[in-house]
Amino acid sequence: MSIDRDTFENTSEEELADLSVPDQVLGFLVANEDRAFKAREIASQIGVDEGAVSTALSRLKGRGLVEHKATYWAVTDDAERLEGYSGYERATALFNEQLGAEDKESWREYAPGEPHPSVENEQ
Repeated sequence: MSIDRDTFENTSEEELADLSVPDQVLGFLVANEDRAFKAREIASQIGVDEGAVSTALSRLKGRGLVEHKATYWAVTDDAERLEGYSGYERATALFNEQLGAEDKESWREYAPGEPHPSVENEQ
């Protein structure tokens, strides 16, 4: 499976080895942005089970990252949406995978009871 040059240059070897199925699917579609594919073709090209690819495609469609027509799938032409996903979403997923997801209740346990003085000064 191919990945875009930016991902290649800015991702560690460990992270590349652990790309999720949606990241692999999206990477393949971005690399082939001028074409549309059936789920089984994508699965064959990236070496992933067709069921996992279909699930990933549905999730990516829900995020507006891919388009679906009949039995074909293509990457969105909304560059801003793609940039948003490959930045924040991808980094968050990789950090959560490596370090575990943040527990909001743990943060609240250590949160101060009063606002920071700089916040009070602005009011």
